[in-house]
Amino acid sequence: MMNSHYMQGLDWLILGIYFAVLLVIGIWASTKRKKGGALFLAEHSLRWHHIGFSMWGTNVGPSMLIASASAGFTSGIVSGNYAWYAFVFIALLAFVFAPRYLGAKVHTLPEFMGLRFGQSTRNILAWYTIITIVISWLALTLFAGGILIRQVFDIPMWSSALVLLLISAFFTMMGGLKAVAYTNVYQMILLIAVSLVLVLVGLDRVGGVSALVDKVPADYWVMFKPNSDEAFPWLPIVLGYPVMGVWFWCTDQSMVQPVLAAKDLREGQLGTNFTGWLKILDVALYILPGVICFALFGDTLKNPDEAYLTMVENLFPVGMVGLVFAVLTACLVSTIGSALNALSTVFTMDIYVKKFNPNASQRHINYVGRVVTVIGAALAIILTVAIDSIKGLNLFNVFQSVLGFIAPPMAAVFLMGVFWKKATTRAANFALTAGTAFCLVVGVLYLWPPQWLTDMLVSAGTSLPHFMLLSFYLFVILMVSMTVLSMTDSKESTPLAYTVEEAPKSKLAIGLWIALAVVMVGLYIYFN
Repeated sequence: MMNSHYMQGLDWLILGIYFAVLLVIGIWASTKRKKGGALFLAEHSLRWHHIGFSMWGTNVGPSMLIASASAGFTSGIVSGNYAWYAFVFIALLAFVFAPRYLGAKVHTLPEFMGLRFGQSTRNILAWYTIITIVISWLALTLFAGGILIRQVFDIPMWSSALVLLLISAFFTMMGGLKAVAYTNVYQMILLIAVSLVLVLVGLDRVGGVSALVDKVPADYWVMFKPNSDEAFPWLPIVLGYPVMGVWFWCTDQSMVQPVLAAKDLREGQLGTNFTGWLKILDVALYILPGVICFALFGDTLKNPDEAYLTMVENLFPVGMVGLVFAVLTACLVSTIGSALNALSTVFTMDIYVKKFNPNASQRHINYVGRVVTVIGAALAIILTVAIDSIKGLNLFNVFQSVLGFIAPPMAAVFLMGVFWKKATTRAANFALTAGTAFCLVVGVLYLWPPQWLTDMLVSAGTSLPHFMLLSFYLFVILMVSMTVLSMTDSKESTPLAYTVEEAPKSKLAIGLWIALAVVMVGLYIYFN
């Protein structure tokens, strides 16, 4: 793994230059914000490239880089389904959810659901979102990033987390979403450039594309593997990923906030389309290095999780290692910055302003948002250190798996709320409370099966279904439950209390989405 002795003088210089440029861009972006203007939605000024890079940047973390290369090393490009299949649900955001979000002129997604189902649903979703952001987006991202920082700087986990949070919180507090979005553009361009160099150098070392194909198993180039495959069976991916996709791309505040801040619907649809094109790069930039690593070091590398950094250490000269570390830091700052902004937005607008101070001035709202950013950052550090103190358990993977069981309730409530006018408040609140509790219990039993469950499965000659298939089953159960409750509810269904953004049909946006769909179908056909 990368250690401090890999960082030479030139590496530290390049890392310093990266931080200096980042600081300049962040301060410049902060000056672009109108004095007294809102922090949270960048005054609805984001263009398509800001939106695309911000969504993609929020999605990319150092753990994703390492995990993607690890999956490429062990299984080939099949894990690319989680990147390429996403275009369907990003399109759903662009043409179904975004017109409603922008038409309702909301700051947060809990606020939107409050218009649809009422204040009780908004309150539940607000706390639901805050907990998810603190645990998933902040604590776990800091935990993964802190490990890398600790290896390079040889400092404790709390110091690593503090360094990352100080950088991210600075932009969030100074310039809000606008500063986060502008710095994301710079950081993601840097990420693409460095990752592309790593792939090209690796391909050159292997001997070219044809040599790479010859040196790895043939099924490394297949996107759909048989259902007998334990890690990536095709049916659970086809059925289960949509549940995760709707939750992640259409209903998660951290992911959707750049779209809420779009200059208009056209920019939002162009920006999401740009995200879809960027997701194609995930396979080439993040997974392919793992495949190349298998071809070069498959006989000597024992831990697949070290594939990415093994490539960096063996293929990059002095100076480039510092640039890679700058890229890993960029991934962290991008994700954490977006999460801190989403956290402060939800708490300030859905809880503080709505319940305690509805007449607050914009200046006071900004002040509260900054205070919440500091508190959220402090809480994230405490959780990160707590996670790091528990030994003998890969908590990062465990927490990510548990969070996967949160997807069914969110996906069910948002889909039913948008597509079915008769869905009632009682049904939505049931799915978000009792439904979430049920999903989490199932998740715990799945991750830590008790002896009685293991014995029962053995006696029945079966095993637990794949994680993604189980997520699909839970989603179906919740959809059926919401339907039954809504049909039997004595109260009238809540009317749709929002308008759909009526913008002129953008031929460019529609054309680009059709082009993306054609390319994605072509890629799936080619790699099967």
